[in-house]
Amino acid sequence: MLTTLAILLAAVVLLVPLSRRLGFGSILGYLVGGALIGPSGFGLIGNVEQISEVSELGVIMLLFLIGLEVRPQRLWLMRRAVFVLGPAQMGLTGVALAAAAYGFGAGWPASAVIGAGLALSSTAIVLPMLAERNLLGTKAGRNTFSVLLFQDLAFVPLVAIIPLFGSGEIPDRVPWLDVGRAAATVGIVLIGGRFLITPAFRAIGGARTPEVFTALALFLVVAAAFVTQAVGLSTSLGAFLGGVLLSDSEYRHEIQADVEPFEGLLLGFFFLSVGMAANLHLAAAKPLFFAAAVPGLLIAKAAIAFVLGRFGGQKTSTALRFALALPQGSEFSFVLFSAGVDAGAMSQAAADWATLTVALSMAATPLVFAASERLLVPRLRKEKPAPVYDAIDSAQAPVIICGFGRVGQIVGRILDMRGIRFTALEEDAAQVEVMRRFGAQVYYGNPTRPDLLRAAGAGEGRLIVVALEDMEESLQVVDIVVRNFPNLTILARARNRQHAHMLLDRGVTQIVRETFFSSLRMSEMLLEELGVRPAEARRTIEIFREYDERHLTESHSFYEDERRVIQSAHQVAEELAGLLEADRRERSVKKATAARRAEAPSEVERT
Repeated sequence: MLTTLAILLAAVVLLVPLSRRLGFGSILGYLVGGALIGPSGFGLIGNVEQISEVSELGVIMLLFLIGLEVRPQRLWLMRRAVFVLGPAQMGLTGVALAAAAYGFGAGWPASAVIGAGLALSSTAIVLPMLAERNLLGTKAGRNTFSVLLFQDLAFVPLVAIIPLFGSGEIPDRVPWLDVGRAAATVGIVLIGGRFLITPAFRAIGGARTPEVFTALALFLVVAAAFVTQAVGLSTSLGAFLGGVLLSDSEYRHEIQADVEPFEGLLLGFFFLSVGMAANLHLAAAKPLFFAAAVPGLLIAKAAIAFVLGRFGGQKTSTALRFALALPQGSEFSFVLFSAGVDAGAMSQAAADWATLTVALSMAATPLVFAASERLLVPRLRKEKPAPVYDAIDSAQAPVIICGFGRVGQIVGRILDMRGIRFTALEEDAAQVEVMRRFGAQVYYGNPTRPDLLRAAGAGEGRLIVVALEDMEESLQVVDIVVRNFPNLTILARARNRQHAHMLLDRGVTQIVRETFFSSLRMSEMLLEELGVRPAEARRTIEIFREYDERHLTESHSFYEDERRVIQSAHQVAEELAGLLEADRRERSVKKATAARRAEAPSEVERT
C-alpha cells in the first residue's frame, strides 16, 4: 500500500505542476499521470478498482463544497437555467449521439444507452477547470453549473430505466416504486438534516474542538452520500444536498476550510484513476476510429451547447466558454455503460469502445478549453488586460458606494452637491477611467472582497450603498457587511421583487427597486396624457405605491411558493381596484360635505 501511495504522489508532484506551467491546468496532468502509471502504461499500479473506490470520495467532497456555495435562494434564481437549459442540452445531445451510434451499426437499445451516457458531462472535470480560471461566477460558469446540476439529477432516472432497454419489457420490479422511495429519502435528508446538523455542531462546541469538528464535517459528507446511495441515488447528489443544508449555517466557512484539503487530494486521485482505467491498447489497435470518434464527440456536443447558449441570449464569448466546458463525457457515463452491459442492452465490446471515447474526451477537454482561453476568447471579447485593483491606503468618508454605474453615480452626485464625502468602488475598469476624467473619486476594485471594503473605511463608516447590477454580487456584499461590519447601515438597490425579498432575508430593510419609482412617474404622466386630472393621477400613484411596498413586506414569508405568489397577484389586482374605488367615494363624500358647509351661510342669510 505504501508503494502504491508513493507512486500516486510522485505522479502528482511530477506531472501536475508541469501541466499547469504549460497552461493546460492540473486536470490534464492527473489524467496523463494516471495513464502512464496504469496497466496500459508502465504498469506500476495494477489494482485500479481499489484506488477508484477511495478516489470517488473526491467527487463526493467536490459536490459537498459546491452545495455549501449554493444557497436555496440561489437555486431558486437558477431554476430556469437548470430546468430549461439543462433538459435542452441533454435531450438534443442525447438524440444526436444516439442517432450517430445507430448509424455506425449499434442496435437501438445500445444506441440509446450510448447517447444518454455521452450526453452527460463531467462535473469533476468542468468545475475545477472553471474554478482555476475564476470563471464559476461568470454567466458562462453559472449556466455550465446549472446544466451539470440537472445532469446529476437526471442520472437517477436514467439508471432506473436502463433495464427496459435490455429486455424491451416492463420488469417485474416497478421502477416507479424506487423513484418514490428515492424522492422520500431526499425529503428526509433535507428536512431531517435541517433540524439535526446545526445542533450537532453546536453540541460538540463548534470550532473550539478542531479535530472533532473536522471529523463531524467529514462524517456528514460520507453519511449524506451513503444514505442516497442506499436507495439507488448518486452519491454526489447526497453530498450536494448535505452542502446545501449547511449553506446558511454559521459554521459554513469553518466546514469549507476543513473539507477543502481532503477534497483537493482525493479529487486528484480520482482523475489519476480515470487515466489508469483508460484502455490504451484498444486505442492503439483502432487509432483511426478514436481519431474520428473523440473529435466528433467534442464537436457535436460543443456545437449543440453553443447554439443553445446563443439562442438563450449569451454573448459569443460566453456561449463559446459554455460550449467548450461541456463537450466531454462524464464519470457517470461509465456507470451507465456498465448498467447497460448488465441489463443486456449493449455488449461489453461496445461498452469498452464508448468508455475509452469518454476517457479520451476527458483528457482532451482541458487542452481544448485552454487553447480557447488563450486564442479565441480574448479576440472575441476584445478586452484590455485587467488593471490591478487600486490600493486604498485610508478612507475616512462616512459613506461607501459599491457600484458606480447608473444608480451609484446619481447617489454620488447628490452627495457631492451636499458636500458629503464618500468612497466609491467599481469593478468595471473602463467605467472607472471615464468617471475619473469627470473628476469623480472612484476606486477600481471588487467590493465583494472584505479587505477592500475594510480599506475603503467600512470599519469606521456609517452607511454603505450597495448599487451593484449583478444580483449575486450584491447579495455577497450584503453577506460580507452583515458578518464583518455590523456598524454599517445598508441601503441596497434591488433589481426586482425577487432580489428585494432576498435582501429582506438578510435583514436589509432600506431597499429601493431600481425601476419602481421611474415606472410610477411614467405612469403618472401617462394618466395625465389620458385626461386624468393631475391631482387624481398623483393620488392613484400614491395609493399604488403604498400598497405595493406594504405587500412586498407582507408577501416575504411566501415569496418562494410560486402557487401562493400567483394567487396573491390576482388578489392584489382586486384589492387595488377596491382601494381606488373606496378612495374615490371617500373623496366624493368629503367634497359634498365641504360644498354643503360652504353653502350654509348663504341659506341663513336668505332666511
